[in-house]
Amino acid sequence: MSSDKNYEQLLDDVYSNLPKRAMSGERFEMPKFEYFTEGNKTIIKNFKAVAEKIRRDPQFISKYLSKELAVPVEIKTERLILQRRLTGDILNKKLEELVLKYVMCKECKRPDTHIEESGRIRNIICESCGARAAIR
Repeated sequence: MSSDKNYEQLLDDVYSNLPKRAMSGERFEMPKFEYFTEGNKTIIKNFKAVAEKIRRDPQFISKYLSKELAVPVEIKTERLILQRRLTGDILNKKLEELVLKYVMCKECKRPDTHIEESGRIRNIICESCGARAAIR
């Protein structure tokens, strides 16, 4: 019996000396736009990096932002230029809405999705759980 107690004590000691987990286990972190204003224009500096992180076409994202914010947009190299002065709160709120609507899986809530078009219908397909959902 004493050997069992020693073993349990050793296990407790080992577990107490392990480093604490640094991450919560969720590997997807919502990206944020880095922006600045120049006159009446708002310029998103990290537009291409955000598009790569959420795995969506930059044209798709720019079209969404243009419609949602009712503003003309233009993609130049790594940046997106919006022809209106906007705050970071508005931009990041619209980005979060886009991610929830067109990136996150409706079933398992993971970002491992892609969009497939078949005719006029677009589906968001989850690569983790296999769920399919029509999007408009």
